[in-house]
Amino acid sequence: MALTRNFKETIQARVRRDAAFRKELLREGIECFLAGDIETGKAVLRDYINATLGFNELAEVTHHSPKSLMRMLSPSGNPQARNLFEIVKYLQRKERVRFKLRAAAAAG
Repeated sequence: MALTRNFKETIQARVRRDAAFRKELLREGIECFLAGDIETGKAVLRDYINATLGFNELAEVTHHSPKSLMRMLSPSGNPQARNLFEIVKYLQRKERVRFKLRAAAAAG
């Protein structure tokens, strides 16, 4: 059976209509960073931003150009911790959530 929408369009549509899914996507991106999976974390945050506020709105509040923000979260991007945490802080505020870190036993 052929898909009628591409994957990104499907994700964007679900993010717009499902607040729990939207928050989970943001949480997943942050968890990827904390686990050291920087590439996946950047990709998830990029998808989240594209599906929600967009890079133009994020640029207004972070005082970075949209292109600079897109570059930071691109596959070859290397955002400074200060910039990354500034982005995460704003996304949490926008989503009205605050993620907390708690210790858990390592697997394996």
